Amino acid sequence: MQFHTLQRAHPNRKSVQVGRGGKRGKTSGRGGKGQTARAGHKMYPQIRDMIKRIPKLRGRGKHGLKSFQREVAPVNLDVLERVFESNTVISPAVLLEKGVIAMHSGVLPRVKILGRGTLSKKLMISGCSVSGTAKAAIEKAGGTISL
Repeated sequence: MQFHTLQRAHPNRKSVQVGRGGKRGKTSGRGGKGQTARAGHKMYPQIRDMIKRIPKLRGRGKHGLKSFQREVAPVNLDVLERVFESNTVISPAVLLEKGVIAMHSGVLPRVKILGRGTLSKKLMISGCSVSGTAKAAIEKAGGTISL
């Protein structure tokens, strides 16, 4: 073996220049126009995330999947037993006044009376939806329900 006969195991490879015409054609392997076609581009995560969300937002806006229906505030019989006296008219406004329910986004929520607990007082319910078990308990105690 002579010094002039030595060869590398892996000969040098010339790196292919990208983005200067030549073998790669038109966009030279860089896709279309814009930020990603430029030299030294960096796609920041928050931009990437927004770009990925665009198809889902199309036609609906930012909060397009939000329900138009008002929230329902559940109120159980044991709460009515504790807070109200006998022969009281109970409506969503009265429940708000007593602090049993709260406003939801500046709007008085719909109220549903549920059947957990027992009721021994005669109550008049108006403007609230009532579950089957709660209706039976209210009528058994001598109360009335009106929409």
